[in-house]
Amino acid sequence: MLAARGLRYLILLCGLLPTLLLQPANAKERVFWLVRDLPPFTIFEGAEQGQGVIDQLLPLLIRQMPEYDHSIVRVNRARGIQMLQDRNSFTCDPTLLWTPERAEYVRFSMPSLGVLSGGMVLRKESQALVAPYLDGQEVDLHRLLSKAALKLGVVAERSYGTQIDAILRQLPDTVLSRHYGNDATANLLQMQQLGRLRMVLGYWPEVRYLIQQQGGSQADYQFHPVQGVKRYQFFHVGCSDNELGRAAVAHIDRLLPALRRDVLPGLYARWLDPALREDYLEESKVFFEEH
Repeated sequence: MLAARGLRYLILLCGLLPTLLLQPANAKERVFWLVRDLPPFTIFEGAEQGQGVIDQLLPLLIRQMPEYDHSIVRVNRARGIQMLQDRNSFTCDPTLLWTPERAEYVRFSMPSLGVLSGGMVLRKESQALVAPYLDGQEVDLHRLLSKAALKLGVVAERSYGTQIDAILRQLPDTVLSRHYGNDATANLLQMQQLGRLRMVLGYWPEVRYLIQQQGGSQADYQFHPVQGVKRYQFFHVGCSDNELGRAAVAHIDRLLPALRRDVLPGLYARWLDPALREDYLEESKVFFEEH
């Protein structure tokens, strides 16, 4: 009896063995996509939830990357940077600006989307404070913050592009009001509305959206590009700089040329001031010939 039972167990084990051996080979690696509430790219709440540029890009990428399992994780910018710095993680961020610091721990894709560069946002009642530092509509940000007793609200750990980042590094930290959290830009705008902060560094399409969500009027605000900063910046997909991340970026680089030509410019243009849309769509046709 015992011999027969042992034989049955042995036969069962032999039957399971191929399955056990094949299972690890068939298991998919899971990539964690890092997103933050960043209109008009990702929109987590409200009537236009899920209608952002990256909200619509991610499903297109995921559908064409069936070799991976995918999870979308909501993080703030500081937490997202921490996860990308972890060499043992397999994480990707679809809204990264290239910086030399990030290039030390992130594998970047080719440029994916040209976006209007950031600038200074202030309420119109504060316009006289910055008037001496304007050249046309462009603000001399370094001179303004070096001379005037004003603070600039910024999102902690956020890059505003290499040119603006370089200006901020030249300034004493005391002139910057850094805000952490998932809704950092929205909170900075609320502080500005309450008079606790005069100036906020931001991207005008994002700020326009947030002002509307807060029940404010765009007419009460003024946006000033930063003097010496190029009109457009370029998003990349950035993944952990390890074997998995590098392989994922190689795959993403095969998908992006068609997406950045045929899909992404139109998704972004719908969020711009109507007067800017036609120019943007025309200029976007040559972004990647020059970049």
